[in-house]
Amino acid sequence: MGVDLGDLVESRDIELSDLNDRKLAVDAMNTIYQFLSIIRQRDGTPLKDSEGNVTSHLSGLFYRNIGLIENGIEPVYVFDGAQPDLKEKESSKRRKKREEAREEWKRLKEEGKISEAYSKATQSSRLTGDMIAESKKLLEAMGISTVQAPSEGEAQAAEMASREDFYAVGSQDWDCLLFGAERMVKNLTQRNTRKTSGGGRKEISTEVIEMESVLEDLGISREKLVWMGILIGTDFNPKGVHGIGPKTGLKLVKKYESFEALLDDEKVEWESDNDPEEIRSFLMDPPVKDVENLEEDLDREKVESILVDDHGFSEDRVTSGLDDLEDALESRQSALRSFM
Repeated sequence: MGVDLGDLVESRDIELSDLNDRKLAVDAMNTIYQFLSIIRQRDGTPLKDSEGNVTSHLSGLFYRNIGLIENGIEPVYVFDGAQPDLKEKESSKRRKKREEAREEWKRLKEEGKISEAYSKATQSSRLTGDMIAESKKLLEAMGISTVQAPSEGEAQAAEMASREDFYAVGSQDWDCLLFGAERMVKNLTQRNTRKTSGGGRKEISTEVIEMESVLEDLGISREKLVWMGILIGTDFNPKGVHGIGPKTGLKLVKKYESFEALLDDEKVEWESDNDPEEIRSFLMDPPVKDVENLEEDLDREKVESILVDDHGFSEDRVTSGLDDLEDALESRQSALRSFM
């Protein structure tokens, strides 16, 4: 979810191949929720194994990352840590909405309203602790590093993307810019279309958004970008301030030189239970940690155990995918050795 800056921010379309030899800090939760939402059958039922366990996330992680690595990209997946108190009430609301969507999905499916059922199904995705643990296990077995953030994964990814050895944050959520990411990449996929909530498809392209260009185009500082995000709505105050969208928010932050003065404007009627100064402070200086020694090796047997033995994936398809992955990893290592 998070802030929506799409109406004001210009992105640049690229090909996946343009990210060759780049390391990306990928927002793991955002990515896994995406897989749980869109990798479904026509009536909205997620992929499951013979025991009824959901496997959409595993399928997405396996095949998507093979494609990324074949394009010379080195993804590092960053997982959420402890949930900040600022997010507690919103998380509770989201859980309630997911449960309501799940009940609606079941009802519509029984009534044979397949298209409407699919739309509700995409809103009902539930990510469990077991799914998170299994996702980490699969990624590491594929030779892909994971990082456990102390708090918000987006904040940790943004901090990593400020280092020279990382190119960008891989995410669909604009909030990583509020956390200070110097660059973000959206739509990390080889596909040129994506399923919509209504069961149709829309064209997509991989996009790069650069913080420097965003601030220059808007004529504001990162601090004021955070102010604007708070007015529009973030994960910590999703509804934002009533009546204030991106354009009005931009005008307001340009008008004032302090956050306190901005909040005193007659248009700013604060309704969130969370204190705006606490939100501002968290976005400007979130808990993060130093990350070092990010190296994992491909373990074919472990990948096969997770996908084929535990969840009944096609052995032929997994073997073929692993062959492609192994070739891609060897090519990357050969390229690195050539520069040594």
